[in-house]
Amino acid sequence: MSDTAQSNRTANIIKLGVIPAIAILVAFLFINSAWFQTDAGYTYVYQNNISGQLSVYTEPGIHFRLPGFSRVTEYKQVMTLSFGHPDSDITTRQLDAIGVRFADTYTGTIPATFRFKLSPNPEKLMQMHREFRNFENLVDSMLVKNARNVTVITATQYTGEEFFQGGLNQFKAKMEDQLRNGIYITERKQVEIEQTDLAPVGMDQDDSTKLRRTQQLVWKTVPLLNDDGTLQRQVNPLDQYGIQVTQVTVGDPMPEPQLNTLLTDKKRLVAERIKTIQEQETAKAQAKTEQLKKEIERTRAVQDAQRVKELAIIAQQKEVEIAKQIAERERVEQQKLKDLAVIQKQKELEIAEANRNIQKANAESAKFEAEAILAKGNAEATIIAAKYTAYGANKEVYLAEINRDIAAELYQNLRHFKIEMPTNYVAGSGSGAGHSLNTNLDIISAFAAMGLMQQLQPEPTPPKSPSTPPIIPLQ
Repeated sequence: MSDTAQSNRTANIIKLGVIPAIAILVAFLFINSAWFQTDAGYTYVYQNNISGQLSVYTEPGIHFRLPGFSRVTEYKQVMTLSFGHPDSDITTRQLDAIGVRFADTYTGTIPATFRFKLSPNPEKLMQMHREFRNFENLVDSMLVKNARNVTVITATQYTGEEFFQGGLNQFKAKMEDQLRNGIYITERKQVEIEQTDLAPVGMDQDDSTKLRRTQQLVWKTVPLLNDDGTLQRQVNPLDQYGIQVTQVTVGDPMPEPQLNTLLTDKKRLVAERIKTIQEQETAKAQAKTEQLKKEIERTRAVQDAQRVKELAIIAQQKEVEIAKQIAERERVEQQKLKDLAVIQKQKELEIAEANRNIQKANAESAKFEAEAILAKGNAEATIIAAKYTAYGANKEVYLAEINRDIAAELYQNLRHFKIEMPTNYVAGSGSGAGHSLNTNLDIISAFAAMGLMQQLQPEPTPPKSPSTPPIIPLQ
């Protein structure tokens, strides 16, 4: 009984713990599934299974959803399909290179990369979702098949040689145009194509090294044109969904072995022909060089002879010209001497005329000077006569003035003149002409007497300054 009760108690405890936990878990799952998060670079299509309504979200955010009765489908907004580039890490699909067949039945593989972008229009996105239901179906059923189909169809518009000999860039442009705007409507017909090749090898051909265009008939698929000249196109399957082709790149295509061998052999043959032509051109150039050398030597000999002849003529002409120049120089010198003689005579004549004019002027000047001197002498004689007449009338006054002038001149000339008389005179005794001192004793006695007399003389008084003699006024 006790064990049963314990079991019931344990079961009740478990029920009380499990039921809330289950309820919490269910509530958590319900709440967690009631919203979803959108990221940048993706487009989300929300489908309400109860109402059947579709909603499109292209921007990041958090959105409500009906748990258990709704579905959210995720699409990448930008998709990259890589054919033949296994080293790419950011592609949506990595597939093998696209195998194509050209118009001349040659085959090859073309690696390419296609980049697509979804439309931002919600209506087109919902239509795309209704038809493809998820992203994988869209890529595999639509984008991969369309890219491969356009590549294969475009390849039928080229021959293998045309494609691998410079047609890759045009091929890429046509393929990108058909992806974006629709595949060309074409028909298979035989057309002429131009091929660029070397002219046949020949020694006598001047254009043997030049390229020439040749015509060849091949079967190709040719696009049809409308009446206005535009290309006829099929409906582009991407337009109804608004999917854009943003980028198309083409890698290095690989031809099939047979085509590769053909291209290699043709390249080798062309190289051999070029080598042969170069050898022929070298031989022709050498022959032309030898011929030119001979012509140059012959021309040089003719030129040398002509140069010698021209030098002789030039030497003769030079001698004649020198003689002419010497004669002309002598004539010029004679004319120069003649002109100088004329100039000298003219100069002497001018000097003589100038001297005559100078002498004439001097004579006139002397005449005028003599007349002036005569006039001056007459005037001075008149003045002196009048002066002496006046002096004769006043004789005493005139003599007094002369004496006054004589006294003034004497004073001016003799005012510092002084006559000094000897103070002592010593003479010998006895008779004789000079009364000289005959003995030393006489001389000593004389000097002693002179010294004694000098001591007895009084101090000399300073001389008075002489006064100016009185001037006697005229009466």
